[in-house]
Amino acid sequence: MISRDKAPTAQETFMQMAQAAGLRSRLFVTIGILILARVGVFLPVPGINREQFAQSIQGNNPLFGLLNIFSGGGLSTLGIFALGILPYINASIIIQLLTAAIPALENLQKNEGEAGRRKISQLTRYVSLGWAIIQSVFIAAVWLKPYALNPGPIFVAETAIALVAGSMFVMWASELITERGVGNGASLLIFVNIVASLPKALEDTISLAQTGGREAVGRVVILLLVFLVMIVGIVFVQEGSRRIPIISAKRQVGRKLYQEQRSYLPLRLNQGGVMPIIFASSVLILPASLANFTRNESLIKIASYISPNGSAPWAYALTYLVLIVFFSYFYATLIVNPVDLSQNLKKMGSSIPGIRPGRATSDYVERVLNRLTFLGAIFLGLVAIVPTAVESATRVRTFQGLGATSLLILVGVAIDTAKQIQTYVISQRYEGMVKQ
Repeated sequence: MISRDKAPTAQETFMQMAQAAGLRSRLFVTIGILILARVGVFLPVPGINREQFAQSIQGNNPLFGLLNIFSGGGLSTLGIFALGILPYINASIIIQLLTAAIPALENLQKNEGEAGRRKISQLTRYVSLGWAIIQSVFIAAVWLKPYALNPGPIFVAETAIALVAGSMFVMWASELITERGVGNGASLLIFVNIVASLPKALEDTISLAQTGGREAVGRVVILLLVFLVMIVGIVFVQEGSRRIPIISAKRQVGRKLYQEQRSYLPLRLNQGGVMPIIFASSVLILPASLANFTRNESLIKIASYISPNGSAPWAYALTYLVLIVFFSYFYATLIVNPVDLSQNLKKMGSSIPGIRPGRATSDYVERVLNRLTFLGAIFLGLVAIVPTAVESATRVRTFQGLGATSLLILVGVAIDTAKQIQTYVISQRYEGMVKQ
């Protein structure tokens, strides 16, 4: 349940941000770490012929472009932060899937409180380290070795250690932002990496429009209009919610009688925010990255099927849609537990009008949540697929690798971070009122 207080305007928010010392320090921490993470992308891994490597990645498939964008260009520049936040994201996927399947982990998350969450976080770090080691060894031994100036075991070991260290630093930076900064650290790092790729994409698009004549201008305008419509749609999905009315029973404290109070329970259309998109994208690029590392024919064939410009675009669209729906439902079950919600309402003496407390309430909330999650997931899937189809139809490839997935992440992270800043501003305002 949320307050009915009016949210501050943008001008009020900026003024109170400037005045709130606690929020200022959080913003400085966030900005400083994000700048430091970007610097690491340009610190080169030594011992590689970069000209040969740059030629080898020309014309790579769009999933490589997406992977490169998620790492902030680290893969194409071969910086020590080439892996970026991806090992941590993949580890989070693995742990959350195992949490739903293994009762011991589920008990840690739900019943052990803060201590249980710390153990889950520590386990995620260990899995992230293991995943980073595997990826780093593959990159050094299979992908980069042909371009090494002095190929051999020492080159593989040094390169793998550098990449693992960079990935662990980025993981630490993301957690530090989440704890002491503003917003979700992992999401913000991906957000900044995507923003860093926008100037080059816009420059290529303007160049295409200038050199391609009137027809090229028309195709670029169509694509940009589709992106604009998608942004509006994403905002509606991120902000959309179903308000379930809640009635609190009359209660008497001493001689004072408190009247029946009405409020509402907001169930969001997209409970998981931007994380289902990030997780679906990470899973989708896994076959392509493994195919690049291992040169395995079977993996290369699978990767070509689920590539947006591959031999079977329908397979890519269907796979992407299924993954988005799956992770949307998965996150909805993690964020809202109908049984726990029903018990909490009963303890507070509150109920939903026309719905009996207990099992009937949990069943009702579950039905509403399932319908909302399905609608939100399908819409997100369509928003993710339609711009890619338009790119293929208009033959404008300047946003290749950026596309709708990155657009969803940009808008979603921006909305979530803005809401968290507003929450800090409102809490600061209330603290000031209480002190007065």
